[in-house]
Amino acid sequence: MKHTNNILILMTLLALPSFLLGQRVITGKVTDSETGEGLIGATVRVVGTSAGAATDFDGNYRVSVPEDARELSFNYTGFAEKVVPIGPGNVIDVAMTTNAELQEVIVIGYGTVKREDATGLVQSVSSGSFNKGAITGPQELLAGKVAGVVITSDGSPGGGAKIRVRGESSISGSNDPLIVVDGIPLDNNGVSGSRNALNLLNPNDIETFTVLKDASAAAIYGNRASGGVIIITTKKGKLGKKIGIGYNGNVSFGQIASRVDVLTADEFRAAVLAKYPTEPGSPDHPALALLGTENTNWQDEIYQAAFGQDHNVSVSGGVASIPYRASLGYTTKEGLLKTDFFKRYTAAVNLSPSFIKNTLQFNLHFKGMRSDNHFADRGAIGSALSFDPTKPVRNANSKYGGFTTWTIPNGNPNGLAPANPVALLELRDDNSTVNHYIINGSVDYRFGFFPDLRANITVGYDRAHGEGNIIVPNYASFAFDAINGGGVNNIYEQTRTNSVWESYLNYKKKFGQHDVELMGGYSWQHFEVDNYYKNSDAAGTAVETTEGSDPAENFLVSLYSRLNYGFQERYLLTLSLRRDGTSRFGPDSRWGIFPAAAFAVKILDNDHAYFDHLKLRTSWGITGQQNLNNNYYPYLARYTLGQPNAQYPFGDIFVPTYRPEGYNAALKWEETTSFNAGLDFGIVRDRLYGSFDVYQRNTKDLLNFVPFAALSNLTNFGDANVAEMTTKGVELSLTGTPVHTQSINWEMSANAAYTTNEITQLTLVNDPNYAGILTGGIAGGVGSNIQIHSIGYSPSSFFVYEQLYDENGTFLEGQYADRNGDGVVNEQDKYRYKNPTPRWTFGLTSSLTIKNFDFSFAGRANLGQYVYNNVQTDMGYLNRLFHPTQYLVNVNQSAVDLNAQDQAKLTFSDHFVKKASFLRIDHITVGYTFRKVLNKLDCRLYATAQAPFVLTSYDGIDPEIGNGIDNNIYPRPRTYLVGFSINF
Repeated sequence: MKHTNNILILMTLLALPSFLLGQRVITGKVTDSETGEGLIGATVRVVGTSAGAATDFDGNYRVSVPEDARELSFNYTGFAEKVVPIGPGNVIDVAMTTNAELQEVIVIGYGTVKREDATGLVQSVSSGSFNKGAITGPQELLAGKVAGVVITSDGSPGGGAKIRVRGESSISGSNDPLIVVDGIPLDNNGVSGSRNALNLLNPNDIETFTVLKDASAAAIYGNRASGGVIIITTKKGKLGKKIGIGYNGNVSFGQIASRVDVLTADEFRAAVLAKYPTEPGSPDHPALALLGTENTNWQDEIYQAAFGQDHNVSVSGGVASIPYRASLGYTTKEGLLKTDFFKRYTAAVNLSPSFIKNTLQFNLHFKGMRSDNHFADRGAIGSALSFDPTKPVRNANSKYGGFTTWTIPNGNPNGLAPANPVALLELRDDNSTVNHYIINGSVDYRFGFFPDLRANITVGYDRAHGEGNIIVPNYASFAFDAINGGGVNNIYEQTRTNSVWESYLNYKKKFGQHDVELMGGYSWQHFEVDNYYKNSDAAGTAVETTEGSDPAENFLVSLYSRLNYGFQERYLLTLSLRRDGTSRFGPDSRWGIFPAAAFAVKILDNDHAYFDHLKLRTSWGITGQQNLNNNYYPYLARYTLGQPNAQYPFGDIFVPTYRPEGYNAALKWEETTSFNAGLDFGIVRDRLYGSFDVYQRNTKDLLNFVPFAALSNLTNFGDANVAEMTTKGVELSLTGTPVHTQSINWEMSANAAYTTNEITQLTLVNDPNYAGILTGGIAGGVGSNIQIHSIGYSPSSFFVYEQLYDENGTFLEGQYADRNGDGVVNEQDKYRYKNPTPRWTFGLTSSLTIKNFDFSFAGRANLGQYVYNNVQTDMGYLNRLFHPTQYLVNVNQSAVDLNAQDQAKLTFSDHFVKKASFLRIDHITVGYTFRKVLNKLDCRLYATAQAPFVLTSYDGIDPEIGNGIDNNIYPRPRTYLVGFSINF
């Protein structure tokens, strides 16, 4: 036994050197490349094994490494991953760089991916490339930056925008993209009293926008993803950074860029005299006696120079293991329309601490906003174009607030005449207050015993409360009521809440040449809306008072999964599947299945001879749509309480009545199937890189507002899954650095997109004689529509007559082509002519830095879009000058140019469907940075011209109109801004 023990001891001693040779210890320090300070809790892993360690408070680490190990992987929140080869030495120091400087990691649904490993079409825009200027809403930062993304902003202060990703995908349903902010899918519906739901986000707090355009990228969000997905990530603090305080502020001055061409006072008098000339021996026409002696430019009276200011203070850094960033913002902005005013206060806090050797990570977010609004009456825009320019603004003898007012013989206001536009602005007090906040947090835990598996839980609560009142005195002519006293005293209140729960598991492992990442999760979202309103006249007369509320709620529940597979780091495959349920549809049709697949191959990778990289992508997927414009219960039979004047008398008792509403129990998910093929490339060490894509989207079971058969429902029109539509397109994105030296850096980016769409089905059974569904309401006749949805054409195509001209090209009023050749010109001769969707969209951005001086500009162009000039058809005829009830009305200059007399002969003429292609410069910015002021401060002074000019042949006020109908458009300001920023 003694000999046996000696032998075992000897064998152990002999084997010990071999064991020590198979396992060695690597030490080193992990630091921030900018500050040189150690990073606490950075993760150090031996690639291909489960071995690893974490850095201590000074950034030092110690890890045991098997002899056959080849690489160490270094990870830290907010920094780019770094993989370092293991050499012969036993000390490896690493300096890590923040992701803000390296753009290869991009955000996708429920995670991130290296740009070169993305299989879907994912495009991101970082804060350094945002649009500049007096920007209030986040959407303005992104306009023109991404191919195929068209953003049409409102001109009002703090106004919203129409956002379209790859055109329209629905007719009656929502075409808005799903917007996800720090992991929380938002409710795009703004609360009452709000100008824009996205005003919650201060543009100064946004780090990146990421747009998921093809179905393989967007389908992981399944529901509401048919319109694309825009992911917004806000700025965070970074460990290793000392406390940093930043301030950015600016003051701006906006002015109206163009006015509608109506007659001046002298031109108006001449037109009235020409229309109603004095004839010897005959009495003067009554219109002549109504002419005044003033020269009033009513557009000058309603528009103003719009002043604004914006201030933002931020504090960021890291304390112990807690990166933090907090900011406060204050914005005021006047509208071009007098009395229009927007004020906003914002606050944001982001905390992203890590614990347990960086395996437990938290992200805590708070965003809050309060906005105070005074809304101008936009009816003043139309009234300013119509009101007699020979009359003064005020009349001391007027009992209607001292404003000039058209009256009838008994002294009451003429209800048919245009209201005094200045009175509309000054006598209407329309105010609101909106409080909106989001609180959300996520926990990400990497299991210590199984480091390849991590769990993530995200919870969020989004609450918006708006309340307001509208007060108009009883002496306002436009709110006159001879019986009850008139005026307006309305109040409203609404609360919207959006509760979110997301949880998923993610497994990531490398097996030799195989990379596998598997993710599966559950999502629950609950939308609630509660509101109250009370409308009455100024005196609160009972018979004129209505009040009530209409609460509603909606649930979305989802299960989702995704597999990312890579072979030899060259062949990439992504498969995803999502199952969504919505409470908007009945039990038999509320669930939808949304699969997607994508494949990519890196044809070239790190080949610095010609291409740095060349990657071919292809994808397929299905996304869904269930939003029916705030209709929460479209499948459910409901009854609505009738108005007080609909009560039924039983003796002396009046009993309220209920009326049934229309519904469709068979409604189900609208589905969009997308195909995409793309090529990503980088040339000359990524001095030029970009992507080229072609795609097709087919939407079936399209939610459409259609006529119901007689006696088949309780309404004549309603929503049904009956239509189909196809959208096709081509996109190109380029980014380059023409010059890059130690003192000069010039970067440029450009994008172009071609889009076309066609309705392929509108009814359950295609009827060749069915013209389509009229849409696009216009001024100029009760119930008039200028657009139509028809099979074989783009949605909202203009439906008009073909105008005839004489041999000299002179407009022949009321003369149209007999297109069907039956000898009669009637409704059957209308045809579909053009549509408001641009065929081509372009974006261009350039940024030049020469030492401390910087210059940048951004612009965009739309080609192939058309606009119906409803201002000219509604105001462009000379019979409008005098009304038989004894008042005068101004006309558009086109009435004189065309010598047009009768409105009915203008309304449906294709002459007024105008080409509206344009080139718009969004901003031109120059700045200078003063380095190391007082030895430690960086200060930048800058000036911006925002929307300085637009080049177009369109003869209306602005060619960029979301629905293609130009009438009462709030003009966009041309803004000049001076700003100052400082960081210390």
